[in-house]
Amino acid sequence: MCGICGCSAPAPPLPPPRRLALEQAVLSRNTSQAARNRQHFEQHGLLVVNLLSAPGSGKTALLEQLARRWPQGPLGVIVGDLATDNDARRLQAAGARAQQIQTGDLCHLEAAQVDQAFRQLDSSGMALLVIENVGNLVCPTAFALGEQRRLALLSVTEGEDKPLKYPALFQSADAVVINKIDLAAAVGFDRSLALATIQAVAPQAHILELSARSGAGLEALIAWLEQQRAELALTAHAHQH
Repeated sequence: MCGICGCSAPAPPLPPPRRLALEQAVLSRNTSQAARNRQHFEQHGLLVVNLLSAPGSGKTALLEQLARRWPQGPLGVIVGDLATDNDARRLQAAGARAQQIQTGDLCHLEAAQVDQAFRQLDSSGMALLVIENVGNLVCPTAFALGEQRRLALLSVTEGEDKPLKYPALFQSADAVVINKIDLAAAVGFDRSLALATIQAVAPQAHILELSARSGAGLEALIAWLEQQRAELALTAHAHQH
């Protein structure tokens, strides 16, 4: 779709050396901005999580639940969609401080967009910022945004083999959330196979299971997020001394 990260059909393709140089330049510029973003986030004492999934996995529904139940101040969310501000308005109604990014035909968020959106958010009293990336399992993986943690969301309706088909995303994740567990029996979801697949592809990832619709299992996600924030605070304290 975007023609930058290689996901669009060539029409016509650039010669390989020029295309490679363009992609390297784009990624290098993004990486530099992501480093600045991360420093900025750390100065604000924020845990920043990049939430990635396929379309329809339940990212916004999950964040609505989290906005209502996150115990450490208001939840901040930067939302990426190709068009509309529907998700940002949903999250604001749930109590989150949400800022929408409309990417047009860009199939991922970039660090510069996140920087601009964050500057429009009121971060006072905020401990957690979630970046809801564009629904895409390929392109967003290559673009760091300044986050300290990555969270991959997988719904039971997508099939147990999704990590095998899109390994790069899951290999970059600190945690994998299996969502819509209330639908598992109805869709014939094989839980044991899904867990084994995730562990084979992403052995480093913490695995959580929940229902964004009912909120079941959300306490474990909140506990994991609080643990990550505590670890970051300890690291920051150690660096200061």
